[in-house]
Amino acid sequence: MGRAGLAWATALLLAALAAQAAAVGDFDPYRVLGVGRSCSQADIKKAYKRLAREWHPDKNKDPGAEDKFIQISKAYEILSNEEKRANFDRYGDVGESQGYSQHQHRQFHHFHEGFYFDESFFHFPFNSERRDTSDEKYLLHFSHYVNEIMPDSFKKPYLIKITSDWCFSCIHIEPVWKEVAQELEALGVGIGVVHAGYERRLAHHLGAHSTPSILGLINGKITFFHNAVVRENLWQFVENLLPGNLVEKITDKNYIRFLSNWKKENKPHVLLFDHMPVVPLLYKLTAFAYRDYLSFGYVYVGLRGTEELSSQYNINVYTPTMMIFKENIDKPADVVQAREMKKQLIDDFLSQNKFLMVARLTNQKLFQELCPVKKTHRQRKHCVVLLTGEGEKFSEAYEAFLTFAVANTKDTLKFVHIYNDRQPDFADTLLMDDEKYRGKSAVVILERRNTAGKVAYKTLEEAWQGSKEDNFILLDLLDQLRTDPGLLSSETVLADLNDELAPMFLIRWLYSTLDYISDCWDSVFHSNWREMMPLLSLLFSALFILFGTVIVQAFSDSSDTRDSPPSEKAETAAKTEKNNTSFSKESNRIPKKGFVEVTELTGINYTSNLVRLRPGHMNVVLILSNSTKTALLQKFALEVYTFTGSSSLHFSFLSLDKHREWLEYLLEFAQDAAPIPNQYDKHFLERDYTGYVLALNGHKKYFCLFKPHKSGDEAGTLGSCEDYESSLHTEGRGKSCSPRSRSVKNKLHKLSFWMERLLEGSLQRFYIPSWPALD
Repeated sequence: MGRAGLAWATALLLAALAAQAAAVGDFDPYRVLGVGRSCSQADIKKAYKRLAREWHPDKNKDPGAEDKFIQISKAYEILSNEEKRANFDRYGDVGESQGYSQHQHRQFHHFHEGFYFDESFFHFPFNSERRDTSDEKYLLHFSHYVNEIMPDSFKKPYLIKITSDWCFSCIHIEPVWKEVAQELEALGVGIGVVHAGYERRLAHHLGAHSTPSILGLINGKITFFHNAVVRENLWQFVENLLPGNLVEKITDKNYIRFLSNWKKENKPHVLLFDHMPVVPLLYKLTAFAYRDYLSFGYVYVGLRGTEELSSQYNINVYTPTMMIFKENIDKPADVVQAREMKKQLIDDFLSQNKFLMVARLTNQKLFQELCPVKKTHRQRKHCVVLLTGEGEKFSEAYEAFLTFAVANTKDTLKFVHIYNDRQPDFADTLLMDDEKYRGKSAVVILERRNTAGKVAYKTLEEAWQGSKEDNFILLDLLDQLRTDPGLLSSETVLADLNDELAPMFLIRWLYSTLDYISDCWDSVFHSNWREMMPLLSLLFSALFILFGTVIVQAFSDSSDTRDSPPSEKAETAAKTEKNNTSFSKESNRIPKKGFVEVTELTGINYTSNLVRLRPGHMNVVLILSNSTKTALLQKFALEVYTFTGSSSLHFSFLSLDKHREWLEYLLEFAQDAAPIPNQYDKHFLERDYTGYVLALNGHKKYFCLFKPHKSGDEAGTLGSCEDYESSLHTEGRGKSCSPRSRSVKNKLHKLSFWMERLLEGSLQRFYIPSWPALD
């Protein structure tokens, strides 16, 4: 009976092990993602994205969300790889042992749970389901690291831990890590955790080949932590990641020099008053985050030599204080005091004071931040720019402009200034080399229209001297601009600004070299041979190239000459002359930057390009003749180039010589666009429609009309939304002019303004019952 019972128990044990092994091995990625075996990669990717969003541990608080998310990730890893998918379809396995240790651990885990073993009895908390879940919100994935963490490391440092299951040392450092992570995160340090078992690719990318590993990430650069994992060492490690010159020590002797540097650095200056002998880490992290906008100084109020500074600004020595100074160093522009300076309080305070009252445009990035692009006609933001020079000669005009700016700054209005000699292209484009502004200051009101540099602007008619009359004129223009955006009647394209404060190339190269040497030196003493492989590979590659060059030079035939024979030289000269001739012939072509795909509207493509045009799409058609085709197409491409990014706009041209009847039939529905009696062509028989532009909506059966710009008319093209009858009477009384007497170039002047109004939907629409046939 005893032997029978033992055999029965053994059979039960083997059956349980077999069932458990079958359960573990029965992993079907198709079932996990909910797709069929014949599904495409697009279906797999779509299912993965949907399930990943639903089961991500940060969003789904279900206890089993983490395991479910891991299964989803593993299933996608298998099915998104054609080789692994083929292996699974054939053999039911992916053919690799990546998850072997995890399967074995889970198999053992489920088995001993079935037999009521309590792992806490052995004090081995390896089961990820029972371990501390504080690391879950810090878990990093490869794409998240590359797309978000790496760019964000230029704003704040990151402390990252590499961990895994079945790691005794990982468990040992977990209490210290948890405490330090909470403290540093409150100060603004980014925290990340990489599970080497699930994110092997990311761990390898970071250079972590053992667990646990701790590393720091700042400015895209990785630094490994090599000391004992205690609180003080981790804090010191994070502090050492930061540059050493972020915060300057300020006393009574140097505070005036520090605050007076606002003009040279083009930044507001921040003074931090605290009773700590060393600069707190919170202030250093803040200085790193705002280093591109602000300069920071620290005043230790308990130190001798700071009494004058504290008394001048009435500082409470028992309360941390933060002051921001802009153009006026005698009085702070803003102040905040708090017994406990929190990161959120500091961020709110500094984000409102990042720029000077009249900042100098020193680079394109600053220009884009201070003068953002107009998004809609309701979100207009204007910049008032003082174009001036350096030195005492221009100081009076600048001070008057600064006083005006302080009194009139608003959320929709920014005041900036620029030095003409440092940004000559910018100044010449806006002032158009007008002699009356030479050697003087000028004021321009502008609005950025797109990221390609297009702006609408208006320049004050007289040079800016800062008089009461100048202030009154500028204030009156700004008041008019609130109700009449069309006041900015001129437009141009500005080139990108020069970066005035960027270091020279040689200095940048020197800094990069020093950083690389420092990394190599650190690698020699702290890194293993695997981490040294890139350096060794680079070294041996350089030696190999040098050795190969010497060998080739040594065995080269000295009798060979690289000079071409006379016949080849003559042939080359002939080719060069030919190329120059062809270049001069092609020089009148549309420039590459302004290239626009314009197709001719003919009877073949008429149905697809107009009659059956998709809803919401429009075809912008230029009317031209054979004699004006080249010139009009060039100007048309330059005017509409900035609108080619819209997928709903198509561009065509229509030959007036072939389809005049179709055009005249269409214009009959535009009653106020009746033909002008005195506009005749060279035969004095037919009217000249060259330069007209039609925006055709094939689905809704309407069109908008653009008439050619009349030479010398500063009012510009009115478009079909204006009263054409008045223009007819005016033109009827004027002198007649032939097309040759009027510049073809000016026919499409300000077509881009008309295009903007077309996109805004403010043009008049002319409806027709049906589209006529194009014969």
